[in-house]
Amino acid sequence: MKPLDWLVVAGYLVGSLWLGLWVARRGAASLGEYFVGGRAVPWWLAGASMAATTFSVDTPLYIAGLVARRGIAGNWEWWCFAGAHVMMAAVLARLWRRAEVMTDAELTELRYGGRAAALLRATRAFAFGIPLNCVAIGYGMLAMRKVLVALGITELVPLPGDPQLMAVVFIVALTLLYAAASGLWGVVTTDFLQLVLALAGAVVVAAYALVEVGGLGALRHALDEAGRSSALRMVPRPGDALPMGTFAAYILLQWWTYRLADGGGMFVQRLSSVKDEREAERAALFFNLLNYVVRTWPWVIVALAALVVLPPLADPELAYPLMMQRYLPAGLLGLVFASLLAAFMSTVSTQVNWGASYAVRDLYQRFVAPEAEQARLVRAARIATVLITVLAAAMSFAMADVGRVFRFLVLFGNGTGVVLLLRWFWWRVNAWAEWTALVAGMAIAIALTTVPGLASLTFGAKIAITTFGTMAFWIPVMFLTPAESAERLDAFYRRARPGGPGWRVVRERTGVEPGSRLSRDLRQGAAVLAMVAGLMLGIGGVVVGSAWWAAGGFGAALAGYLGQRSEERGARSEE
Repeated sequence: MKPLDWLVVAGYLVGSLWLGLWVARRGAASLGEYFVGGRAVPWWLAGASMAATTFSVDTPLYIAGLVARRGIAGNWEWWCFAGAHVMMAAVLARLWRRAEVMTDAELTELRYGGRAAALLRATRAFAFGIPLNCVAIGYGMLAMRKVLVALGITELVPLPGDPQLMAVVFIVALTLLYAAASGLWGVVTTDFLQLVLALAGAVVVAAYALVEVGGLGALRHALDEAGRSSALRMVPRPGDALPMGTFAAYILLQWWTYRLADGGGMFVQRLSSVKDEREAERAALFFNLLNYVVRTWPWVIVALAALVVLPPLADPELAYPLMMQRYLPAGLLGLVFASLLAAFMSTVSTQVNWGASYAVRDLYQRFVAPEAEQARLVRAARIATVLITVLAAAMSFAMADVGRVFRFLVLFGNGTGVVLLLRWFWWRVNAWAEWTALVAGMAIAIALTTVPGLASLTFGAKIAITTFGTMAFWIPVMFLTPAESAERLDAFYRRARPGGPGWRVVRERTGVEPGSRLSRDLRQGAAVLAMVAGLMLGIGGVVVGSAWWAAGGFGAALAGYLGQRSEERGARSEE
């Protein structure tokens, strides 16, 4: 890092702080402004913020580790979530927006009633908003420390005490200045800047790496010469580092059994922050294109090049910052380091704002101070933001491997996804079923992570155990406990107007038509999935030099685009 690099980094930090504080006055107006932007955020800004949130400084490190250990096919560990994210865009985004909630935990007391609903809301808000959220923030801090060490920054900058800790504390404190002051408007505004910078940084490193190895063709040849041609496979074969059983679990189970399978969590904030359900759908579609089509391949190319130009690394997650250090000249190194700071700060600001929304909206306001004034609630939100960040920083120093922590986050609460999806489309799902699924999923995940005999199982086996093990608990509980009251079901249906046969009884009782046809939404979802996955895999075919993958991927994308447009025209004609 030369003086020019530090000047670029300082410019980025000052610009982010100024931009975040510039919108602070609006975010302090009310709790609605603080957590959902007064429901006036443009769809493209909400979608960009969702994309910025899903990757942090840990993401290029995580992908470098995946490619080194399991090749390109290892990315199915996160590619598999495209099914859930496309379902969110095509089917669920409009339902979430109609519900007009600030958090997904708030939905529980709209969908269910009584003490069971209150218990479910409190359990979900606490578990996901505080301990699990702190783990997610902490593993981003772990990745930031790895970058600081790899670039030698903690050795160059004299800091008191532990230099890694002090450097991360400084960056997080700067993020908190605007995140705590401005709420969601500060988060989404700075997210857009940070997304552009982070994507540009990834493209720059990939371009320099390709120039060094002589282009994509030379890269493929070098991998073949090094005996690493299997790293170029888009799907695994028997005997590859990615077990076939785990790959099957990703494709067949993970996307619909995950605890956020219905688009919940921090995405609900973004979907609830736009003005109407059409804007929510656009935001979700824009996120899918950014997340899977745009961001995937620059980091994969860098990871592949690292297998050729770097010696074997004890920690392959360090490949990305080492490639930065190897190639980038003064000024550009500072720009790309600033892009990693941008990705890190984007995720931290989003996570702490989201966690604070649970702490204040679903715990403090709901159970402690239901009549509190807006100014008091905003103060509580700012305090919660700071406390969550401090706890996350403390937890991060108990972590060592980004990929391992990511897999724990995926596994924790796994198995609840099917309940979360069914509650939108079947009146019979009740609060006790969802609470049982939540608690059972968390307990099974902890056992699979900590019990020695279970911790050694493949990740695919753990996914299957959490999925079907959780079902063994919640399905009997659902049928052994009473259904929700007709009054509660009718009120929820009138508010969200979900489609499908699962609400026929309620629909006939209320006389209210659904907001859209579920069959059409599912067809549109299939078309969007073909478009997004086709573009992603078609570009991958170009990278790996496979005409079959390229032609098949782009052909599927074209068919998906035409199908999606056809469904849109059909929906407009009915309206």
